[in-house]
Amino acid sequence: MSDQTEAQTTLPKAMPPRNTGRRLARLMRRPELGALSGTILVFLLFAIFAGNSGLFSALGIANFLQVSAQLGILAVAVALLMIGGEFDLSVGSMIGFASVTIGLGVTHFGLPIWGAVLVAFVLAAIVGTINGVLVVRTGLPSFIVTLASLFILRGLTLAVTRSITGRTQIPYITEGYENSFFVQLFGGKWLSGLFQWMGNMGWIDVKADGTPLVAGLSMAVAWWLLLVAVATWILLRTRFGNWIFAVGGDANAARNVGVPVARVKILLFIGTAMAATLFATIQVLEAGSADTLRGTLKEFQAIIAAVIGGCLLTGGYGSAIGAMFGALIFGTVEMGIFYTGIDSDWFNVFLGVMVLIAVLVNNFVRRKATEA
Repeated sequence: MSDQTEAQTTLPKAMPPRNTGRRLARLMRRPELGALSGTILVFLLFAIFAGNSGLFSALGIANFLQVSAQLGILAVAVALLMIGGEFDLSVGSMIGFASVTIGLGVTHFGLPIWGAVLVAFVLAAIVGTINGVLVVRTGLPSFIVTLASLFILRGLTLAVTRSITGRTQIPYITEGYENSFFVQLFGGKWLSGLFQWMGNMGWIDVKADGTPLVAGLSMAVAWWLLLVAVATWILLRTRFGNWIFAVGGDANAARNVGVPVARVKILLFIGTAMAATLFATIQVLEAGSADTLRGTLKEFQAIIAAVIGGCLLTGGYGSAIGAMFGALIFGTVEMGIFYTGIDSDWFNVFLGVMVLIAVLVNNFVRRKATEA
């Protein structure tokens, strides 16, 4: 009997089982889970069916990252606004308005490029404030208020530009200043030294003079990553981030516990207008020209990227990282269709299908996470 007792006492104690269900529930609560899975799936599909098309060459990667980054700059700000429970349909028109503001400021009013860009950002802050105040003070849906702003800004852009220049495009904005620091900060290339080194190593194609075929990544990529990092920090590490989630989840409850709902929403509308102006600045200083039609339909593309990234249309749920992956999916598919030679009309079909799938998946994941 004593031997049996001693044997029992020497047996190792069983380790407590891991609570895999709780960990799975925490994972399921992450808004970017679906977008990350979608990104991996898109890359796998194009690697299988378009691996030899040049999409994943240095030039192809630079191209789809540039498209993704420009949309991603908008998508991050739109995602924060959607988490706060509102929409901004005027960001596309704000891009055209800011582009023309920069172009006219430089070519017709004699402003330095940095001065014209500063004026564009000031006007963007004013437009965002007006949108936010109207939504907060009138109680009208942000869909209606910003839809009106969409038409007002686009109409002003067309009317003012045509009355001053007689046309809808403004060329030669950066003429003579292409290599200045300010122009390069927004319209230059990033990681040029790295690409030159890879060209010297023979890893990427080079021209006859030894310079790499791809001089670097668009500065839009750097601004995109910076905005994603800042927005993620705001959402997860600051009181203002908690306010955004609270306002989007239940504005009345948030107001009852002391959250400044009106201030939060106005600042979020200013943020989307500022992001649109950054988008415009990058495009103008890269191309050296402005066009009144710049930004057309970008408001819907940004919302699509945010929804694919896990933002709920009802507010209170989403992430900047998810919006980043949503924009990456968008840019990869757009350029992938181009490289594979598929009719570009199919891209709109893809967008519609992706929106529907993303909404269904996000609602399912959210419901299961809540139940868990």
